[in-house]
Amino acid sequence: MDQFDSFLSYLQPILNLFENQPWFQGGAVFLITFIIASLLSWLIFRFLKILTSRTKTYLDDRLLVIARPPIYYSLVITGFSTAVRIMPLSLELTVKLINGFQTIGVIIWMVALIRVSKIVLHQLAWGSKDHRLIQPQTLPLFDNLSKVIIFAIAGYIIFQVWGIDMTAWVASAGIVGLAVSFAAKDTLANLFSGVFILADSPYKIGDYVVLDGNQRGKVTHIGLRSTRLVTRDDVEVTVPNSIMGNSKVTNQSGGPNPKFRIRVRVGVAYGTDIDQVREVLMDIAKNEPLVTKHPEPRVRFRNFGDSSLDFELLCWIEDPELRGRTLDKLNVATYKRFNEEDIEIPFSKQDIYIKEFPSTKS
Repeated sequence: MDQFDSFLSYLQPILNLFENQPWFQGGAVFLITFIIASLLSWLIFRFLKILTSRTKTYLDDRLLVIARPPIYYSLVITGFSTAVRIMPLSLELTVKLINGFQTIGVIIWMVALIRVSKIVLHQLAWGSKDHRLIQPQTLPLFDNLSKVIIFAIAGYIIFQVWGIDMTAWVASAGIVGLAVSFAAKDTLANLFSGVFILADSPYKIGDYVVLDGNQRGKVTHIGLRSTRLVTRDDVEVTVPNSIMGNSKVTNQSGGPNPKFRIRVRVGVAYGTDIDQVREVLMDIAKNEPLVTKHPEPRVRFRNFGDSSLDFELLCWIEDPELRGRTLDKLNVATYKRFNEEDIEIPFSKQDIYIKEFPSTKS
């Protein structure tokens, strides 16, 4: 009521002109409210528009357009409520009209806040990649969440305006929420894990990942309930997000670039010229089109094995999907070149000695 009394004090000189004529006083307040609201909103937003036009972003211009209607209608509703108090209406009708005006004001602000939240969330999701607070994949989730919160706050305020006790409603909602959480425990676990996966982005669609059980596949779908992988056998595997969130996931496509290192292990016989082996393996890698030039291939002499000198050819490919094809080509090329260079690849041999032949009986 204090705001109405303050508003009336400013209009008292005009109201004195219609003394003892409450209907004319109310009508005057209606008219003056329209004029003041229109002038103030025009002047204020005209000035703010000049300021926003000097910025490089369009975000402030869009927010300014959204903010003007609720501020204008708030001024108008304040005047209307004041006018209704002046008019000789019954107390019950006056209270209902004022509550109705306030409810309309809450709804107008609710719609404006929903529009603002949508713009802000889009800006956070599609802004600079280095400063993204929200991933584009999670944008619908946060958009719906913000709408639910704004609806809930607006509903609470409307209930307070009409004097409706919210205690019973809140208690009922708590009991229902508790029952739902117990009944859908696994579903909620998958849902929250899906939210965290989408927000944290440990992998994305198109990445090759390896799970704890050595299950390897290409990510084809990331949903709120599950993640789908397609293995090299073209078999689709659906993994609940709660398992993905609590497991060690190796993202072979992760890191600063999608390049993937492969290892070709080969053993040569003792006595082989190791410099020749290095040269041959490096030549094989450099002549393979699927092997990248940067980083350069390298050869490592790893172990003195039981029957061989163990070497390892390390090279990089552009995408983990090419691993099997590249290994096949490098293995074939290694075997052929070693045969050409007379480099022996040792293999397990078993010699059988016959101590004596069984005697033959006549």
